[in-house]
Formats: sequence, structure tokens, C-alpha cells
Amino acid sequence: MRALLIANQADTDPGFVGHLLRARGYCFTEHMREQHESWPAARELAAGVDLVVSLGSAWTVHAPEFAEAVAAEAEVIREALRTGVPFLGICFGAQVLSVAAGGTADRAPRHEIGWCDVEVDPDLSGPAAALSGPWMQWHYDMCLPPPDARILASNDVCVQAFVVPGALGVQFHPEVTESSVSRWCSGPD
Repeated sequence: MRALLIANQADTDPGFVGHLLRARGYCFTEHMREQHESWPAARELAAGVDLVVSLGSAWTVHAPEFAEAVAAEAEVIREALRTGVPFLGICFGAQVLSVAAGGTADRAPRHEIGWCDVEVDPDLSGPAAALSGPWMQWHYDMCLPPPDARILASNDVCVQAFVVPGALGVQFHPEVTESSVSRWCSGPD
């Protein structure tokens, strides 16, 4: 099975999420946000893949200097959703999903860095209940999902997990490893 991974050049490690997907037979094709101008058309990127995963970023979705890259990524997400290719957005990826699906992303009322509690919608049970508890966070922005999104989890800062048909966005970092945190703490390259 093929998975398309969208990430920044300095941080292409899907960590634990990647380990789990590889164990289930996925192999990754990477596309770097910094090279969005050389990407094939969104239709070509989403064709023939079984999953699209978009990782976090030090970028800000709503910053003008990243508008073209965000638009290119949002187009890939819309194409995946249109053609039934499942999508997982992590942190920045969830924020781009929010934008692609008709919502927005904006500055959070305060940043979350470290292990932060996430509360699952009390009406949820089954696998969704696993979203509850402390998760590694590293963000200054937040998702404002479209009105038709189903909010799965949140905390006093922002929406932490949501779904739109065919896609899951999480503001926290389920992929994080000790190496990831070490790299993030060392600052941008």
C-alpha cells in the first residue's frame, strides 16, 4: 500500500504513526512543502495512493509567506477527499485540513508545548475514547473546523481532534518520538 507523506524538509519523520503504518504494509512517498511548486498536479499526487498523511510544521497556516504552499497542500487534501483517499493531518496538517474543508486556522489563545490533556466528547465511545488523556503538543495556532466537522476532542485551548468525511485531523502529535522532541528543541534548521 502506498502513502503520500507531506512534510517540511527538516522534519519528515512520521515517528510512531509511520512505524504503525509500515507494520500494516504502507510505504511512503515524501513531498516537501518547500518544493510545492514542483509537485505534480493534485490529481496526480492523490492518484494511486491509499492514504495521505500531512505532518506538523514550524510554519503558520495563516501567514502570507506560506500561502502558496498551504494552497497547494489544501488542493491535494481536497482531491484526496473527493476521490475517497483517507487523510490524516497532524498539527499543521490538521490546520490545513481545516482550511481545505471550509474552516480556518488562526492563532491559539495560548501556545501548548509539552504534555497537555485532551478531553474526548462524552458522547463518544469505542476507539475514539483513546483520544482522551495527555498528548504531546507543540503549537501556537489552532484549527477552526468547518461547521459540518465532527469534533472528537478538545481542551480549554482549542479543538484537538475532528473528522470530516474521509479525514481525521489532530492538533496534538501522536507520531512524536524522543528524537522528534530533541530535534524540535534544537530549533529550526
